[in-house]
Amino acid sequence: MSATRDQMPLVETSPNGHQPAAGEAPAEKDLFRRAAGALRVASRLAMGPPQAILQLTPATWAEMLRIAIGKSDIEPDKRDKRFADQAWQQNPALRATMQAYLYFGGMADDVVDSLGLDGMTAERMRFALELVREAMAPTNFFWTNPAAVKRCYDTGGLSVWRGAVNMFRDMVSNHGMPSMVDLRPFKIGENLAISPGSVIYRNEVFELIQYAPQRETVYGRPILMVPPQVNKYYALDLSPGRSLYEYLLQRGIQVFGISWRNPTRAQRDWNFDTYVQATIDAIDVVRQVSGSPDVNIMGGCLGGMTAAITQAHLAARGEEDRIHSSTMFVTLLDTESKGRMFLFASPATLALAKQVSKPRGVIDGWQMGSMFAWLRPNDLVWNYWVNNYLLGQDPPAFDILAWNADQTRLSSAFHRQLLDMVSGDQLAHPGALKVLGTPIDLSRITTDTYVAAGRTDHITPWQTCYRTIHMVSGRAEFVLCSSGHIQTVVADPKHRGLGYYLNPDTPPDAEQWLADAQRHEGSWWEHWAGWLGERSGEQTAAPETLGSSRYPALEPAPGRYVRD
Repeated sequence: MSATRDQMPLVETSPNGHQPAAGEAPAEKDLFRRAAGALRVASRLAMGPPQAILQLTPATWAEMLRIAIGKSDIEPDKRDKRFADQAWQQNPALRATMQAYLYFGGMADDVVDSLGLDGMTAERMRFALELVREAMAPTNFFWTNPAAVKRCYDTGGLSVWRGAVNMFRDMVSNHGMPSMVDLRPFKIGENLAISPGSVIYRNEVFELIQYAPQRETVYGRPILMVPPQVNKYYALDLSPGRSLYEYLLQRGIQVFGISWRNPTRAQRDWNFDTYVQATIDAIDVVRQVSGSPDVNIMGGCLGGMTAAITQAHLAARGEEDRIHSSTMFVTLLDTESKGRMFLFASPATLALAKQVSKPRGVIDGWQMGSMFAWLRPNDLVWNYWVNNYLLGQDPPAFDILAWNADQTRLSSAFHRQLLDMVSGDQLAHPGALKVLGTPIDLSRITTDTYVAAGRTDHITPWQTCYRTIHMVSGRAEFVLCSSGHIQTVVADPKHRGLGYYLNPDTPPDAEQWLADAQRHEGSWWEHWAGWLGERSGEQTAAPETLGSSRYPALEPAPGRYVRD
């Protein structure tokens, strides 16, 4: 964003100088301003081709001639898998189609620049043009996708029939989005979320699972995992060899994990008060069962935000000594971000988003999933469009995609509160958010903190995650993983090509941190396990049974709530 909220004018004006009347609602003011901006853009486009295109017209005709006669040297990016089929190089018509698409698609930035837009308005226009550009890729159409045509010939037309069936199925059961995964091979408790353990506590909001030790000795101080409310917890316990829980248990860490209940309309009033109190309840149960006076705590994404707010709340009450250290991965606390997820976070769009969840009392997981998918349309939409519909193939059977498709809901009260917190960047302003009656000030967090982020993360940009280490007061360590949002979470050491960056210095600027950082090959899990072990106390004999007399084992993991 071009300016911080503290630098914004108190009274917004539209591009034509209109000042909203005192009685206009914020959303109405924002709609007026954006409508005026849209008219300005439309008027510029209506006056004729953008100046950039006028200037490029001779060069454009020259390039089109080179494309037509097969002399153009335009090539797709080596990372662009859409044009991997040899037909794009060997067939003159297809090669010309590809080159024309790449050439005109590459002019999107010039079009935006010619409009004289700046700041977030320019970024929104770039994103909108990108959506159009990716939708118009020749690979998305049957007759200009050589792989689809060849498969139709090889299958005697059966692939076309299967593609139509897949499309109809998705229209009926997947809200019109191409399915990303074949769910049939996966079942919770059988090949997903199967680390041995027991539910030792359950209330209306969550279940607490204690996992069985996998060594004869364990560290005395346990860790409590706080998963995000927007997903099921078992990305952390995905499958054997890819489970973070299993990885920690094999290194002697006592693991306790929260499993949130999937809210329904009856839980429409759940909010941060609800989830922070639930986290505190879980901490107290873990302390009683383990016999440790304090715990380490870990949270990812929205779970990391919940853990940080819980810790700040306890600090405000003088009770932060219940937590010994905290870990946050792919978590935004300062939400003043240039990430795509925030491009359209205006008062008008936020007001509309709040209205979406109000009638039903919840916002459905598929709505959030669709939003995240369109942030990366090639990878998360058109890739599956081609595979499922044009090629007539089933989507892949992949465990992490099965987890991603196991969607949850958010209560309307929590959703509204979350939108206000993000749009107002409340966690970056001490006291702007109150939870359980206490003002939240993250600078009160004085414990050691470990922050992990993904370099290619499109949901929680790493540069924004980096700011966390300067928001807390304790000793903080930052690690940058070479992967994206989900692969940062599921970073099993057997995965090839993983790496992470470390720098003991913590300059204010994130890019400066990276410039001076050193890359290490492998998974950040290995580095973090060492960091966590140093903060997990002395080794002791592993417990022979799970739970305690006060909190006995109720049923085997993964419990009841994860199946909702």
